[in-house]
Order: sequence, then structure tokens, then C-alpha cells
Amino acid sequence: MFKYDGQGNLIPDLAEEYTISEDGLNYDITLKRNIFWHDGEPLTVSDIIFTIKTIQDSEYKSPLKDTWQGVEIEKIDEFTLRFKLNNTYAPFLHNLTVSILPRHLWFGISASNFVLAQYNLSPIGSGPYKFKEFSKDDNGKIESMELVKNEKFYLPGPYIEKITLRFYNTQSDLINAYQKRKIDGLSFLSTANQSKLRNDLNVNKINLPIYYAVFFNQTESKALSDKIVRNALAYATNKEEIINQVLQGQGTPVNSPLLAGWLGYDTETKIYDFALEHAQNILEQADWKDLDSDGIREKTINNEEVKLEITLLTTDWPELKQTAQLLQEQWQKIGMKVNLEIVDATTVQQEYIRTRQYQALLFGEVLNTDPDPFAFWHSSQKKDPGLNLALYNNKKVDTLLEEARQSMNQEIRIQKYIEFQKLLIEDMPVIFLHSPPYLYPVKKEIKGINIKKLAQPSQRFSQIESWFIKTNRVWK
Repeated sequence: MFKYDGQGNLIPDLAEEYTISEDGLNYDITLKRNIFWHDGEPLTVSDIIFTIKTIQDSEYKSPLKDTWQGVEIEKIDEFTLRFKLNNTYAPFLHNLTVSILPRHLWFGISASNFVLAQYNLSPIGSGPYKFKEFSKDDNGKIESMELVKNEKFYLPGPYIEKITLRFYNTQSDLINAYQKRKIDGLSFLSTANQSKLRNDLNVNKINLPIYYAVFFNQTESKALSDKIVRNALAYATNKEEIINQVLQGQGTPVNSPLLAGWLGYDTETKIYDFALEHAQNILEQADWKDLDSDGIREKTINNEEVKLEITLLTTDWPELKQTAQLLQEQWQKIGMKVNLEIVDATTVQQEYIRTRQYQALLFGEVLNTDPDPFAFWHSSQKKDPGLNLALYNNKKVDTLLEEARQSMNQEIRIQKYIEFQKLLIEDMPVIFLHSPPYLYPVKKEIKGINIKKLAQPSQRFSQIESWFIKTNRVWK
């Protein structure tokens, strides 16, 4: 019903107009009337109701189910519906960016057969391009998918007749295909591989609401439960060195759970500037001393000698692995021993994050364009499937996050987010590192791409109907 433009703004898509009640509990949406599915059937309110009720049905195990709890849907007519919320939720309009299923095709397919349905491989949508065909390799894996222009699309365009999506196992394979001139654009390029491109591409540097940080699980480490230690690690972290070596200088330092340029960011955020000597001094003053001259500080806590030693967990993604190695080197300079545990992403998710079995976790978090940080920092989210990776617990912060998401007054929300940031940064449950750029290279011949900010990389196609290759001179 809604989508994002290239500047990160929420704009109507299927929706013609909408109204929100004063108490923020009712959302009336009126759809455009000239929208058709690719098979010619009209898209109506019934399709939307079917989609949302399917998401809400626990049998279908939708990952979006939690975001639609407590929401009722009322059909007013074939093109108007009402969403009724139990509680005010300020970012609710962003929920309406969910893709819609055609009811006339999916109705009657059981939850057990949903993932096996033929429409997963031959999708019917309502967007600017229609599915035509796909090709597979000898093992049955999809190698490419061809899309053709939807002549009945409800907006001007699209202007490009055909789009072919090709899929590769690794970025090396992707770059190799580009070098052989098999593709006109790359879905993602790491900064380390930017030098491998010719000058026939425009590299779109897109700002995403994503950051990487080290989350401390203080329940698993006596050393990390000492705030002095966490402060010292913050001062011993050279973010510029990480950005220069890992991201070739193209990332942005991050000092807050909310990001510059997005809703709620506090420009007066406290910054722990790199100060190695200061980090060493505050540890020394707190009786963390290297008494046995082994290069590792220790301290007696409750009659027990505790070594300044932790295990840092991260995935085997090259950039994160390199970042972990740099942090190991940086933190060892203040007398901390850092053991690295680097495993594949699936193992990190299933065996460590779900059980919260780690001392320090180097990981990324992805916010939204309206960055409700509730899931990341509210104490109710400390256990899986919550995303409070630092197991952070602060009652004042809980209250601020609850009140912010329930206020329809944006200025009040921003003020509460500012207070939240100050409290969290003071408590130091995490060391924020950087926000990397999303590099999206596309051939210079392809025009009409104007993307600066996105919530997710997949949204880069949200206005693809405006892209074009050829131009003609028109006499007036």
C-alpha cells in the first residue's frame, strides 16, 4: 500500500489516500481503482485482508506475525478498508509496505503447502514488471529470472522493456560476470572490491539505517560487568582505523543507537573519542593491574582473581572478521586478552544469539526509516526472538521507548529518543563502531536512478518504472 522513494520517505503506492484518527487507533486506506494483477484480475481490499490475515495466522509461521498482533481489519467497500489498533503505534504506516498476495490464486492453499505452491516459482504480482521465466542449473538451482514490462501498470512507465536477474554464489562470481560484460549492474559491492570496476559504472552510495557494534553480555563475563572496563574499551577503540582498513575510508563512525540523518538522532550525543592513554589510566585507577607482568591485567573481585580477558564472537564475513582482528589488536594495548571466535552466520544465529551464549558479540543491527528501537533495547526483548543483544535492562529506558512508540506527536517522540540515547550511552552496554555505505553500481547508460537513502537494499527497485536507457528528442 506504501513504499519508499529514493530519499527514504514513505510514499503511497497502491493507496490513493489515507486518514488517521486523532487517537492514532484507526487508519482508513483508500486504494487506487486502476490496479490489476498480472493475470488481469483487479486488485481490491479482499486481497489485502487475505494477505494480512494469512500473516496473522500462526500456522503460516510468517516472520511478520508479531508486527501485526492486535490489529483488526474492517472492509468498508471494495477499495476502502480500516485498520483498527488496540494500542497507538506511531510507525504503523511503515507496516503497510508489506507486499500483497492475490487472493484468487492463494486462497485455499493450506499452510503446509504454502511454501510448495507453484506461485512461489511463477509469481503473479501487480508491479511494473511481470514474471516470464527462469533458468536452472543441472542441480535445479535458479540461475536467472526474466521479467517483462507490465503494459497495464497503473503509473507512467516502465520504460525498460525487459529485466533479467542473474544469481551468483559469491561476490567474486558476481564481479567475474561483470568483467565478462554479462551484467549491467551489481546488487552489492564491498568497498574492498570497488577498484575492480571499470569507469562504465555509476556507483550509487546509498545510506542505509544499519550499524555495526560490539554488544556486551555482562552476565557471561565478570570483567565486562565492570563499567570501568567497558568505558576503557570504548576509549581504546580506534573507529577511524577500522573504517580506513576495513571500509577503505568510506564508512561513517557511529556513537549512538540511532543514526545521523534518520528520525530521533541526537546531535549532542556523547562521544568516546579514541584515547589510549586515558583508557589505560582509568583501568589502573580502578585496580585493574598487570601484577604478574604477563601483559594481561587482573583484579580481585569478591576474593576471586579475575583476568581482563574476554571472547569476542562474530561471523566469518570478511569485513567482520577483519574488524574483530583489529579490535583484538587495539584492546590488547590496554592489557586485555581478546580471544576470537569466528563462525558462520547460521551458527552464530542459532547456537549463540538465540541462547545468548556469548561474552561480546560483533554484529550488525538494521533499523527502519522510522527507527523504533524498542526491539533492540527494551528489557522485554532480552530473550529470543527479541533483539536486545546486550541484554540491556533500564526501567527509565523501557518507559521512554514505550511512550515514544505510542505518541503521534513527532516532536515528543524525538525528545524521548534523545533522552533514551543519553541514558544508554552513559550505561555503556555496547560499543558502536560504524555504518558502512551500500554500494550499488549500475551502468551509466541506465538513467533515472536517484537513490540516496533506503531502509533495505531490496527497496532500490521501488521506483524502477522511472528508469530508462534511451531518450528521444520531442519537438514542441
